[in-house]
Amino acid sequence: MSTLPHGACRLEDWGLIRAEGPDAGAFLHGQLTQSVSDLPADQARLAGYCSAKGRLMANFILLREGPEAFALLLPRELAPTLAKRLSMFVLRAKAKLRDASDETPLLAVLGAQVPADLPVWGHRAGFVRLPDALGQTRALHLGELDGAALPRAAWDWSELHAGLAWVRSATAEHFVPQMLNWELVGGVNFQKGCYPGQEVVARSQYRGTVKRRTQLLLGASAAPGSELFAGPEREQPVGEVVMGAAWEGQAGVLAEVQLAAWESESVLQLADGRALQRAALPYAVKAPE
Repeated sequence: MSTLPHGACRLEDWGLIRAEGPDAGAFLHGQLTQSVSDLPADQARLAGYCSAKGRLMANFILLREGPEAFALLLPRELAPTLAKRLSMFVLRAKAKLRDASDETPLLAVLGAQVPADLPVWGHRAGFVRLPDALGQTRALHLGELDGAALPRAAWDWSELHAGLAWVRSATAEHFVPQMLNWELVGGVNFQKGCYPGQEVVARSQYRGTVKRRTQLLLGASAAPGSELFAGPEREQPVGEVVMGAAWEGQAGVLAEVQLAAWESESVLQLADGRALQRAALPYAVKAPE
């Protein structure tokens, strides 16, 4: 497997929502799957926003930009809708939310420019350290950077192997957080109290009702929302693609897959018949006990 290059590229399809005001932290704390009130300025956290049915409408990286200021980094296509929806529930809280995607460039960074002493999910000087992938250090950066240009395909390939499954427009409200392994990577806090969909998410966790998990499959790429099948008949889908990527002749997907199909001996394939090979994520995937 080829070594990924070093460099940075602008993520044109990513954006951010800013939440500001004396009550911004408390408001977000009551809306998201993650604890917000105790978020330190030097740390980022994964979080999500669910429908009343516990399905993720969006998931994102959460930052504190100041004592009364927060940023949510997420696929840009979801930012306007999410900002508008969250704003509907502000009511009398002293908080304002806006789609700030045009205010701050968001860059993907691989390799040498990532501060070596910044821990995973550390936040400093515009950098947000992400989990490594394929032996390469990774980060997001708010604002421009000088340095080598990074091919976007290389970044997407690293994202695939990091196993962070991002909701897109095509997959919004399709998954409870556990189907995207969101609690396994730290995106759900089960001690923080109520938020929209919290009862469904908690029930899924503690009653063992999660029968589908996001997995890594190699051999072909496909768009988010594409169906996955087991065996040659391709009658009923057993999964759904969350993201696809390709790099230097290699291709793969992150896909939400029925555990029964994943654990079977059936060949997993896309609707057009392209076969996929099961591969390992960088963290253990298991059903909640």
